[in-house]
Amino acid sequence: MHIYTKNRGHDNISFLFFLLFFLFLFLGLNSLVLAQEVGEGAGENKETMFSLIRKGGPVMLPLGIASILALAIGLERFISLNKEKVLPSSFLKGLGEVWRRDSADGAAERYCEDSEASCAHVFKAGISWRSQGHEAVSKAIEDAGAREAEKMKRSLRPLSVIAGVCPLLGLLGTVYGMIEAFQRTADSGGAAKTADLANGIYEALVSTAAGLTIAIPVLLLFQWLSSRADKVIDHLDEVGTEFIVDFALPDIGSNEAGDSNPGEPKYSSNINPQS
Repeated sequence: MHIYTKNRGHDNISFLFFLLFFLFLFLGLNSLVLAQEVGEGAGENKETMFSLIRKGGPVMLPLGIASILALAIGLERFISLNKEKVLPSSFLKGLGEVWRRDSADGAAERYCEDSEASCAHVFKAGISWRSQGHEAVSKAIEDAGAREAEKMKRSLRPLSVIAGVCPLLGLLGTVYGMIEAFQRTADSGGAAKTADLANGIYEALVSTAAGLTIAIPVLLLFQWLSSRADKVIDHLDEVGTEFIVDFALPDIGSNEAGDSNPGEPKYSSNINPQS
């Protein structure tokens, strides 16, 4: 029995996208803290990573924490939205064996209840409505799939919050930095005013650049993972409906496919979401 075919090409594309995300974020942050040579009189003062971060002000701390959280959440969701996590081949094979062995006393429903797979609730909903026909099964699976999709996307919301808050934190840091720069300039006198103001503005803009550098890739990651979750659920709905039709509704499955042996699944579904 062939439940689905693996498509490693889609996995490779997904991995490449995620790798590019990490690279973009690293290069963006690195551009902020890359050593810069600033001439001061006859000598030179080299800006280091840590000194530049310090110049960004207090908001650099929450920005740093936000970037770490975004990376952790993104990595966890990337791993969780894997075909073997959402729809394990072992679950489908086991469910098929249980159904063929004993389909009358609720063994299939109990098998789904005992499973920890994300797809178990979707299949259980379809099996529970099998006596109502194909339309009812499809609707039940679609509704259960929508609930699973909501659960998946709920864990992505922190990414959306981080993408929205980081630019505001950076802007807040810049505003405070500008206030401080103008205050220092007002308190100083002579030719030092222009230099003090320029240096203050330079330091104040670091936090804005940091906020945008974090927010842009996080927003892209959020949108991509949301799309990936939608595709996982679409494939789950499709495979679930076909599975129930082939096993629980043999007459319908046989009539639609013209198969004289309705007890054996006819399909080969690729559950891996395209990226």
